Amino acid sequence: MNTGCIVLGLGLIFGLSSPLFGRPSMDIVVMKNGDRLTGEIKSLDAGVLYVNMPYILGTSSIDWSQVASLESTQLFIVKTENGSVYRGILRTAEGGDNRPVKIEILDTLDKPITIDQAQIVNIAETADEFWQRFSGTAKFGATYSKGNETVQYALGSEIQYLRERWSAGADWNSTLSTTSRANVATRNEVTLTGRRLLPWQNYFYAGLADFLQSSVQGIRLETSVGAGIGRYIENSNQAAISIIGGFAWQNTQYNQTQFAASTQNLAAGLIATNVRLFKFNKTNLNVTAILFPALTDPGRVKFSVNSTYNIKITRDLSWNISFYGNWENQPPPHFAASDYGSSAGLSWTFGMK
Repeated sequence: MNTGCIVLGLGLIFGLSSPLFGRPSMDIVVMKNGDRLTGEIKSLDAGVLYVNMPYILGTSSIDWSQVASLESTQLFIVKTENGSVYRGILRTAEGGDNRPVKIEILDTLDKPITIDQAQIVNIAETADEFWQRFSGTAKFGATYSKGNETVQYALGSEIQYLRERWSAGADWNSTLSTTSRANVATRNEVTLTGRRLLPWQNYFYAGLADFLQSSVQGIRLETSVGAGIGRYIENSNQAAISIIGGFAWQNTQYNQTQFAASTQNLAAGLIATNVRLFKFNKTNLNVTAILFPALTDPGRVKFSVNSTYNIKITRDLSWNISFYGNWENQPPPHFAASDYGSSAGLSWTFGMK
């Protein structure tokens, strides 16, 4: 639990540091209907271009497909459908009225890169300073039932550090459930991840370290460390789907003394997938699932999933419904084979989001 609190604390610190991105509102966005907007381009995500304009309260959400041209001297990181990543300032390349819109990315050290607008799936503000490359989410949820006096709390945070060719992240999810007829149930999970793009389009290699505590399954601490090769199956303004295959090592410490071996070590395969689905500025679904088929104990399989469905309230604030679960087909004797649950609450994004 202490580790999770540290991760959440860091997330809040980075969120409070977001004013570091304050800069003159001199970016220009021209729409296909001729409207001309002057403000501060913040990001592009899920087909939505976010712009702060000094004469409008809050952040404006713009349909990316309706943008005719833009220009900014701010540094951005740009991701495309094929997984390529670039950094530089933005402007619209010259073209005819009936030609597809093309965006030029200008880095002071390289020649301009020209990309079709439809191929760009993500734009994020960046800078040379370390602290200005963070983004993330913090979420909170709670439920109460008078019938059996049940109270459940759910906390979580996600932090990501983004570079041109690689990224690193930390996720924390914690639940606590109390009832008048049972003991307190807790589940805490911290996941550290890293990805780096390979020279081949849509391919990357990745590593993860996962730390899980579950009172329901009697797990005091389960440590999973793995690595593998991944591929983006789809990466567009409507969906982002990736899959990873590799190998992992697991060390599990159980909360009891009757079982002869209170600690188990396993070598396992690693199959992981992440699915993100978007609907323009309204909803998005994020599902991460990991399968661990044991190699040193054939037939034994472990599976975990974390998913969140977000409904936008404002650009930074959403209502979310979350689901988590852990399953094992061959748990030690007298131990639960699963631990799962759901919650609803609010989530807040910060940084480059």
